Amino acid sequence: MRDRSLTVRQEAILVKVVESFAATGQPVASKALAFDPQIASASSTIRNELALLEEYGLLAHPHTSAGRTPTEAGHRYVVDRLLAAPARSALDVPISLSPERRELDDALRVTTEALAEMTNLLAIASAPATPRATIHRVEVLTLPGGSVMVVVITSTGGVSKFLRAFDGSVDPGLVAWAAEYLNERLGGLPIGARMLAQRLAGDDGLGPRERAFIEQLAPAFGDLTGGGEDVLYVDGTARLLGAHRFVSREQVNELMALIEERVALVELLRRALAERGVFVRIGHENDVPGLQTLSIVASPYGDTQRKLGTVSVIGPVRMDYATAIASVQAVARQLSRFVEDIYSQP
Repeated sequence: MRDRSLTVRQEAILVKVVESFAATGQPVASKALAFDPQIASASSTIRNELALLEEYGLLAHPHTSAGRTPTEAGHRYVVDRLLAAPARSALDVPISLSPERRELDDALRVTTEALAEMTNLLAIASAPATPRATIHRVEVLTLPGGSVMVVVITSTGGVSKFLRAFDGSVDPGLVAWAAEYLNERLGGLPIGARMLAQRLAGDDGLGPRERAFIEQLAPAFGDLTGGGEDVLYVDGTARLLGAHRFVSREQVNELMALIEERVALVELLRRALAERGVFVRIGHENDVPGLQTLSIVASPYGDTQRKLGTVSVIGPVRMDYATAIASVQAVARQLSRFVEDIYSQP
């Protein structure tokens, strides 16, 4: 249907149905459209046009006596025209990103908070992956009461602590040996539970006492995270859920699972990063199962040399796409100016 040309009146009616449904969540009747000065047509004429738009697959008719609601194809038709229109440069962006901040991390937190407030949607910003961390140093310390603490320091400055309690006192010589052994065995290895566990389990030269002690300390390396993945900044979850725009509890659960797992979100935002302009995927246009009842609007930001990440909003298919697109565009422009400023300074 995307290639079908509508008449001016049909397009005006479709836009009004999409806008009204986004605002109220209720089907739109021909009588309500007849009072709109931008349509200025009799109810009988509007009913005929609504029937044609339904035939084209742009509108749906939930009940015999009810009005119409837009389909995903109807939303897409309107969104495509929004994307083809000039950007709303006059949109007010209530954030201040001065170069004095110097930290992209801080700017992205401020940005997602403001974007969520502007749109009442879930706002997400992505930042480049940090370098993959490695084991820099391992310290094994004896504590009072028969406990041993393992401190793992990564190459990116991360610090992780693990405490293991033992019955009775622990041989200081065994503790000193364990520190030396772990540094020799694991030093310089990338963070990764599987790799580290294999390295610890693969030494057949250990005696029973030493092996038993190392097995007690091995969980210290099981929950380490060391970067290598894009960083996501998320805001607006409570605001979105509080707007009561979800059809079912399943939609809410899918969105929450998507936020918690993050892997699918990172992949989707990487696709958005490859787009030249604003990236919009509506409902089943998303191949991510958790997003097929939702929509995403995203735009890349960066300096003149490269794109660094994306800013985006996610919400129900029934969203105000005009505001979402304009907000994401405006915030991405402001973030790009901020990045240019901080990277151009000596």
